[in-house]
Amino acid sequence: MTDKTANYAKPHLTSQIGLWAVLRSVMAHKIGCAGLFIITFLLLMAIFAPLLAPYNPNDQNLYRVLEGPSKSHWLGTDDVGRDLLSRVIYGSRISLLVGVVSTTIAAIIGVFLGLLAGYKGGWIDMIIMRITDAFMCIPGLILLLVMAAALGPGMHNIIIAIAAIGWTAFARIVRGQVLLVRELPYVEAAHVAGASGFRIMFKHLLPNSLAPVIVAASITVGGAIMLESAAAFLGLGVQPPTPSWGKALRIGYSYLEIVPLFSLAPGLLITLAVMAFNFMGDGLRDALDPRLRGEGKKIK
Repeated sequence: MTDKTANYAKPHLTSQIGLWAVLRSVMAHKIGCAGLFIITFLLLMAIFAPLLAPYNPNDQNLYRVLEGPSKSHWLGTDDVGRDLLSRVIYGSRISLLVGVVSTTIAAIIGVFLGLLAGYKGGWIDMIIMRITDAFMCIPGLILLLVMAAALGPGMHNIIIAIAAIGWTAFARIVRGQVLLVRELPYVEAAHVAGASGFRIMFKHLLPNSLAPVIVAASITVGGAIMLESAAAFLGLGVQPPTPSWGKALRIGYSYLEIVPLFSLAPGLLITLAVMAFNFMGDGLRDALDPRLRGEGKKIK
C-alpha cells in the first residue's frame, strides 16, 4: 500500500481502544463492574474447585441422604448422600465451560459467514442470509432439543448444539457492520492499492466490526448457560455422576419441600451467572460505543 492510500487506511475508533482502557471503562460502569466481579468469582470457583470443595463431589454416603444444612454439610446432602456444596462448586465448571466454548465456536462461525456475506454480496450474501433466516425461524430451545436428541446426551454434543443455535446472531451483526464499513474511504483506498480480498476482509473490515461482536458474545455466554441448564434439566446434558447445575435442579425439584437448597443453590448460581454476563455486556457496550460515552468523549 502506498503512503498516499495508507493515510486513508486508518482503523475505526473501536479497533484503537486498548484492552486496559476498555477494562477501566467497564470498571467505571457500576452494572458492568458488578457483572465483572461476579464472573471473576465464578471463574475462580471453577478453577479452584478442588481446593474449595470440602468433599469429593461424587462420594456417596447412603446413611446421610437428603439432610439439611449442617456444620459438616453447609448446603446439605442430595438423594444419594453427596455433599451439595461440593457438587455446586464443581458444577460451575460444566456451565461456564459449555457457555464459553459454545459461544466461541458460534462466534467464529458467525463472524466468518457474516464477513463473507457482507463483503462479497450478491448470491453468496443471499444464500448465507437465507440459511441464517431458516435457523432463526426455529425456536432455540426446540432446535437444541432436536439436535441434542439426535446427537445424544453429553457435554460435547450440547456444545455443538448450542453453537449451531448461536452463530446466526453473530452472522447478522457482522454482516450489518461490514455493509457500513466497506463504504468507508480507507477500504476504498485499500482496493485502489490492490489489496487482496482476504486482506481487506481480515485486516480492515473485521477489526472494525468487532465491537458489537464482543458485546454480543458476552450476552450470548449467559444464554448458552441457560440452554445448557435447560438441556440438563431435561436429561440431555452431561450424564451422572458429573455434577451440573441443571441436573441438580432437575433432581432437586422432586425434593424441594425436604431439602430446598438442593434446587435453590444451583438455580441461584445460574441466575447470577446469566445476570453477570448480561451486566458485563452492558458495560462493554458503553465502553466500545462512543455514542454512549458522550459526544466527543474518548477512552484514555
